[in-house]
Amino acid sequence: QMRPMLKALLILAFAALAGPALAQDYPTRPIRALTTTSAGGISDIFMRALGDELLKRWHQPIVVENRPGGMQNVGARACTEAPPDGYTICILNAEPIAYNQFLLKTMPFDPEKGLQPVTNLYHLIQTLVVNSQLRVKTIDELIALSKAKPGTLSYLTASVPLALYMETLKTEKGADWVRVPFKGGGEAVNAVLSGSTPIALIGEGNVIGQIRAGTMTPLVMLNNIKSPNFPAVPTLAGTGYAGAPSRSWYGLFTPAGTPKPIVDKLAREVAAIFADATFRERHLSARSLVSAINTPDEFAAEIRRDRALAQEVVKAAGLEPQ
Repeated sequence: QMRPMLKALLILAFAALAGPALAQDYPTRPIRALTTTSAGGISDIFMRALGDELLKRWHQPIVVENRPGGMQNVGARACTEAPPDGYTICILNAEPIAYNQFLLKTMPFDPEKGLQPVTNLYHLIQTLVVNSQLRVKTIDELIALSKAKPGTLSYLTASVPLALYMETLKTEKGADWVRVPFKGGGEAVNAVLSGSTPIALIGEGNVIGQIRAGTMTPLVMLNNIKSPNFPAVPTLAGTGYAGAPSRSWYGLFTPAGTPKPIVDKLAREVAAIFADATFRERHLSARSLVSAINTPDEFAAEIRRDRALAQEVVKAAGLEPQ
């Protein structure tokens, strides 16, 4: 009869030896990639582009599954519930990871323990756009229009700091608009174009074509990053707003418990893909995204800082958990 302690040590020794071999062979079958937004949004399009590059390197397809809804908790929960074997990866943003736990009385998953950070991917250059038929060019003109036509304007955003910005304009300047649920970039674009929700606070890459076509008008850049595509559009700081700018990143995660050698291999491969200038130009710069690549440990530390900031922002907004 093997002693329990000896058995445990043998298992640990085997795991230490098997880890590198496991990563060396990985992947041996298709990988599922979960997104929290609907098809056609920036994160969906980007994940497919990244998947194409991983396919070239690993000769295994990356199969994207869209899981929108529930303040992006639906997709994040599905990620935490997947087997931690490296065959589920997830592209998630700051909202379900850092903000939602302070906005909801109960969470359907544990954002601090249920997920393994792999690498941050990118920050979005974000903009406030309106349907051009509103015929406004500045935030002040939009506020004036909302007062002139009370009860008619609504807006979309996936970002808590940006919702706070819009609600601050309501309380401080008397703006009249309501927030409607955000499901994904593709649906948001259609809502603005149709006029059903004529205001969106969204990644510039979602709407760059519509701005150039003249069907949408950008009023302000929201995370204090000047857009090289539209340099005349002011930043939030430039309009005098002193509140928290949006920290809109999308990062790569696996379910908690995924073997470290696999997590590290994923991080290395993605960093190598981002190191290619052609990939960066085509899939980052052209979509108004800014590279945010880092290591699993650096990303985990970044999330902890963002979570602390999120708690402060929610408290400053006077928001009670729902």
